[in-house]
Amino acid sequence: NRDICEFLNELADYEKNITRNVYKSNAYRKAAVTLEKLDKRVASAEEAKALPGIGAKISQKIEEFLRTGKVAKLEKVRSDESTSVIQELTRISGIGPAHAKSLYDRGIHSIEDLRQNQDCLTEHQKIGLRYLEDFEKRIPREEVGLLEARVIDTLQQFDKDYEAVACGSYRRGLPTSGDIDLLVCHKSYRSTDTRPPKLLARLVERLRETDLITDVMSLGETKFAGVCQLDSSKPHRRIDIRVLPQDQFFCGLLYFTGSDLFNQSMRAHAIQQNMKLSEYALRPIGCTGVPGEPLPVTSERDVFDWLGLPYWEPHKRNGPLGQ
Repeated sequence: NRDICEFLNELADYEKNITRNVYKSNAYRKAAVTLEKLDKRVASAEEAKALPGIGAKISQKIEEFLRTGKVAKLEKVRSDESTSVIQELTRISGIGPAHAKSLYDRGIHSIEDLRQNQDCLTEHQKIGLRYLEDFEKRIPREEVGLLEARVIDTLQQFDKDYEAVACGSYRRGLPTSGDIDLLVCHKSYRSTDTRPPKLLARLVERLRETDLITDVMSLGETKFAGVCQLDSSKPHRRIDIRVLPQDQFFCGLLYFTGSDLFNQSMRAHAIQQNMKLSEYALRPIGCTGVPGEPLPVTSERDVFDWLGLPYWEPHKRNGPLGQ
């Protein structure tokens, strides 16, 4: 079903980047995830519609694709110049749909046009353009693991009580990742502290000294975005590092592990239980509708327990809850 998943994901990107219809984008993405898990070829609209997460309209598009080898809506999208240009420009890290549209309106209609007009780009976007081809290469699990180990080793040189975890598709057990997303915490750091530990700048400086980090896109007290390279034989990779307080770490770990569809379904389930789940905390919602104090969470499993759910291992979180 790979070819079907490809057109569904392309439509998801269109709805996300062009129409800004998150609901439709998620519906296409959810259908693609369902089909990716199927071990046999879907043969008809009825067969597709019987699967979880696939409604009548999407099943009709699958039927159209199976019958003709194409989808009219997607053909129309591909033939529209402004749409295809905006999709092309949003390949670059730091350029969203709104900025891509403004670039198109300025007469920038290709990546090459952009290379000739970099004065309209931020430093982040210039770096994204410079490493565009590298950033689009998938990162093997082994490489993510080695990068994670390098960061942990550097942290341990500062203080043995620091820990770091690589999240995203790597933690979900997938064979490749699009970027590296690391969460860092210290046992003594709490959300009630007036300021976070002055760790991130020191960590980034040390990683630059060892040539692991090659470029800085942004650096704050708790968030870093940049570029890393394991060694000169490897491509440059996008890396994000976040420092979280210990009392928010496990809600953050759950959130940044993903997937997006899993997180959405977890938040929806929390609302059904009169709770509010975020990347920071799980809070009960009182009779006034206002979230209360954060519930104590000392592991991911605690979140599932509070919500009355069985624990889902990270490798089972590539689709919505229950799939």
